[in-house]
Amino acid sequence: MIAHQASVGMSRTPQNIEIAPRNMHFDMHVLSTDWHGGDPFRTAFFNALSIMFPIGEQHFIDSVKYYRHRITDPVLAAQVRGFTAQEAVHRREHQNYNVTLCASRGFSLDKLERPVRRRQAWALRHLKPVVHLASTVAYEHWTAMLADSLLRKPQDLEGAHPDMVALWRWHAIEESEHKAVAFDVYQAIGGSLWLRRWMMLIVTLQFFNDTFRNMRLMLKGYQGSRVALWARGMKFLFGKGGVYRGLGRAYVDYFRAGFHPWDHDNSAMVAHITRELELDRAAA
Repeated sequence: MIAHQASVGMSRTPQNIEIAPRNMHFDMHVLSTDWHGGDPFRTAFFNALSIMFPIGEQHFIDSVKYYRHRITDPVLAAQVRGFTAQEAVHRREHQNYNVTLCASRGFSLDKLERPVRRRQAWALRHLKPVVHLASTVAYEHWTAMLADSLLRKPQDLEGAHPDMVALWRWHAIEESEHKAVAFDVYQAIGGSLWLRRWMMLIVTLQFFNDTFRNMRLMLKGYQGSRVALWARGMKFLFGKGGVYRGLGRAYVDYFRAGFHPWDHDNSAMVAHITRELELDRAAA
C-alpha cells in the first residue's frame, strides 16, 4: 500500500511516480488511412479525441501555471513543472497529428476546432481563473479515466497500426502519471467542492458533444450503412468490454467530498507498462 501525503496543498502522487516529459516524436503517415484495423468508426473516435487536445492542453497548462506562485509544497511545485512539460509535448505531437490528419483526409481543422476555440474565448473573457482550473481538473479526470481504460484493456487498440498504438499508450501513461497535479493545485488554492462538482457536469456534456460532433464530420463521407456503422461503434464504446465500460465508479467517486485521483491507484500498472514499452525519459 503506497502512503500518500494527506495535507491540503501538498502532493499526493505516489512516490514511485515520476512526472517528467519524454520528448517523443511519432511518424504520422498512417493517419491518411483508417489506421484502427480498417475500422472507420474506431479510427474517427481516436482522431476526434486528438482534435481536442492541442487547444485543451494549452488551456490546462495556462490554468495550472496561473497559480504556481501559491504552491508552497516543493514536491507539488516540481510536479507542476513536470505537468506543464508533459502537456507541452502532448500538445506538439497532437498538433502534428491533427495537421497531418486534416491535410491527408481533406478535413478542415479550423471547422473541427471552431466550437472549442469560441467557447474558450468566451470563457477567458467572462470566467475567473479558478473556474478555468476547475475545468482543467475535470478534464484531467476524464483523460485519466480513459487513459486507465486504454492501459488496462489492450483490446481497445487491438488491430491498430503500431505507430498509433505507441502514441496513444505513451499519452495514456503520462496522463496517468500527472492525473492528480491539477487537482492538488486546486486543493492548495482552496477551490470549492461545489465548483468542482458543477464543472465536472459541464465538462462531461462538452466532452461528449465535441467528440461526437467531430466524429460525425469525419464520417460524413462514409459510403456504407451509417446505422450499422454507428451501431457497431456504440458497442465498441459502451458494450461489454467497451472503452467507456467500467468508468462509472471512478466518475461517481469524483463527486465525493473526500475524493482524490490517486484513490484509484494504478501506479503499479503504469510502472509495469512503462518498463514493458521501454519508454526512456528525455528532456522536452
